[in-house]
Amino acid sequence: MTPSPARLRRHRSLKRGWPAALASVVAIAAVVSLDLGYARDAKLQPSAKSVVDLANPLVGTAPLDRQELIGNSPPPGELLYSGMTSPGASLPQSSTEAAPVNVNADLSYPAGVDTSYFYGQPTMFGFTGGGATYGARAAPMISPVVGDWTVPPDYKASYYDKATEKASPGYYAVDLATFHTRVELTATRWSSMLRFTFPASHRSNVVVNLRRLGGDVEVVGDHTIRGVAAAGPRPERDSDGRYFVAEFSRPFAQFGSFHANPGEAGHSHGLLGTSDVQADRRTVSGSYAGAYVTFDTKAGDQVLVRVAHGRSAAEAEDRLKADGTDANFDRAREQARSEWAQLFDRVQVTGGTPKQRMLFYSTLYHSFASPRLLAHKGQHFTDAHGQDQIASYNRYGPVPFWDTGRNQITLLMLLDPKVVQDIMQSELDAARERGYMNTSFHGDHAVFLYDGAWQRGIDFDYAAAYEYLRKNATDPKGPRGYLAEYMKNGWISDIVPPGNPSPPYAAGKAGVATTLEYAWDDHALADVARRLGKTDDAQMFEKRAANYRSAFDPSVGFFRGRTEDGKWISPFDPGEPYYNFMMKEGSGWSTLWLVPHDVQGLIDLLGGRVAFNAKLDAFFSTPYTAKGICRDCTGLIGQYVQGNQPDQQAAYLYAWGGEPWKTQALTRRILSDLYGSDASGYAYPGMDDQGSTSSWYVLSAMGFYPVDPSTPDYIIGSPIFDKVRLHLGNGKVLEIDARNNSAKNMYIQSATLNGKPWTKPWFSHADIAEGATLVLTMGPTPNKAWGADPHDAPPSMSAAKQ
Repeated sequence: MTPSPARLRRHRSLKRGWPAALASVVAIAAVVSLDLGYARDAKLQPSAKSVVDLANPLVGTAPLDRQELIGNSPPPGELLYSGMTSPGASLPQSSTEAAPVNVNADLSYPAGVDTSYFYGQPTMFGFTGGGATYGARAAPMISPVVGDWTVPPDYKASYYDKATEKASPGYYAVDLATFHTRVELTATRWSSMLRFTFPASHRSNVVVNLRRLGGDVEVVGDHTIRGVAAAGPRPERDSDGRYFVAEFSRPFAQFGSFHANPGEAGHSHGLLGTSDVQADRRTVSGSYAGAYVTFDTKAGDQVLVRVAHGRSAAEAEDRLKADGTDANFDRAREQARSEWAQLFDRVQVTGGTPKQRMLFYSTLYHSFASPRLLAHKGQHFTDAHGQDQIASYNRYGPVPFWDTGRNQITLLMLLDPKVVQDIMQSELDAARERGYMNTSFHGDHAVFLYDGAWQRGIDFDYAAAYEYLRKNATDPKGPRGYLAEYMKNGWISDIVPPGNPSPPYAAGKAGVATTLEYAWDDHALADVARRLGKTDDAQMFEKRAANYRSAFDPSVGFFRGRTEDGKWISPFDPGEPYYNFMMKEGSGWSTLWLVPHDVQGLIDLLGGRVAFNAKLDAFFSTPYTAKGICRDCTGLIGQYVQGNQPDQQAAYLYAWGGEPWKTQALTRRILSDLYGSDASGYAYPGMDDQGSTSSWYVLSAMGFYPVDPSTPDYIIGSPIFDKVRLHLGNGKVLEIDARNNSAKNMYIQSATLNGKPWTKPWFSHADIAEGATLVLTMGPTPNKAWGADPHDAPPSMSAAKQ
């Protein structure tokens, strides 16, 4: 779309508003000319072999390829969900990422989600050095092109050789066959490094552009490009900031700038619409605004680009300087590897197969995709009001609570409670700036972080956090959607869409799922209130925690939507993934198990233990025959969907039903069939959602899972490793010793905890906080007596009926 005069004026005002500090980039370009000699130093020898070398960030970039595991997804004309992870180079909870882009998301989102990379795509469009949560939004796009190049969005793509593609924590490399150019990526804490090894050519180009929204770009001297992207519709996604500085390791021989004006809705009147390319022009504004620089290279010549972002020009400059002027790519790569190694060494596993160990450390790697570090203690950052602040602690960006709040935050609590303290403080300070606690997409799950941390002994000012958690839960003007209706009726109605709601209806209220998730939130909030001595609040929220029952229709045995007059919505098919009509990204089958805080209450609704177990059995065995297509609904076992969050706890619910041996068999099956079972060995079900699906694998592979992360309890599954040594954040060690373990010997015969017999199919954080050894004796057939006694069932809001 051609930029309007008003939009162009806005770009000009942004340019005029750049702080004077940005002008100093000119001086930086003159003084800090990155020395190519550094990049050609003798290769640094990698550190001694470590478990970090088992991790492969390409895991999670491919889709499952067995039809029985993917149901009827994807919709026609789309790619099957593939985990949506990035194989790019980053650090743990990195503030930036250097990533490959092989999807032209500027023209379309071929999977319904603007992810940047799919393993099977044969051509590469370019690379990014940060700028957004998902790589397909990141700007600028940086594309090495030898010979002719074209104005984006018609990126000059290159075939790339999959055999040359290498990914490890903190590093990515690939050969662009079309351009005879090798690309290597690594990352520091605040900047990205992109190293291009060119062939002999007078036209070795690097094209830098700001994608569809455009903005302002300027070529500074003969080493630097800087710019600011136009504000997008969701600026909170640009946690790196819209401003960028890119410095080159050698002077470019030629340069110019460009922008493109695609026609309506991204289409052109001819091929691409109009474009404006001018050699030697230093500044440009508009859609796809960018610059190109050209180098005269001999075979093997390298060009290194360092990129940093910020919420102001000064912040981008400061971040580039914060990482120093050392442009030694290999040293940066080794430092990134070392930082990952320190983290990975906290979790040691033995046994299992090489593939299982690779998947374990690869999923552990992806588990640290969020939240993102915004500023180290003492560094400047920009708050929610656009004001410059100095961090008094390590400040993090928002937690995606609907996703990672179910499991990843628990993994963080185990490994690094100090980081969790900083995350809690970051969320609290962000709430003070905004007026409400972060809710993240659906539900109001920030309370899981605070309640779960308190119950695990992590020190914090919980009274201060409670003020905002309570405000979220009681103020109808706050971020809890439909809260007034929830408080009045105890449930949230649904609007029946016109016509057939299947294929999935995306514009609804998700009344059933929202009711269930708010009830779950309220149970955790009641616990926080009780701990603070706020008895009246505790009673109010505990009463609301039972609201899930009002959405249960005993005549069909499922949670079911109601219209405003309270009538059950008909027709109702529990096998249909209604997406946002009654349910949230799931079916009635998936949503049935969304009562983690009161599994015993759900058992009572379904008619007791026997009926509950039978319902679970049906859930995992009823064929998936939905007519509507839910993009997220892949990774199937019967009606179970591993590829999305609503039912990922379901396999562990047999612990309440007295049949934990079924949990043991199912978790082994999920770990085996739904991760890495494709031809590439890299497949994920559905979406990882910033570490959620990855954390499920990590925790389950170790042999336990937090069904309700707001409690201190872990449900025991079946570890795939003979031995796990988990170094807790307090220096103590949790050791899980699975004796006689194998693929066949998946069933627990007996257990001891710290040498004493253990008959419960769960343990609490207090049982392991000072270090513990859990010994599981495994066998090929179920011991149906172990963990079956009702007195050994995990805790629940409702008391078990005697």
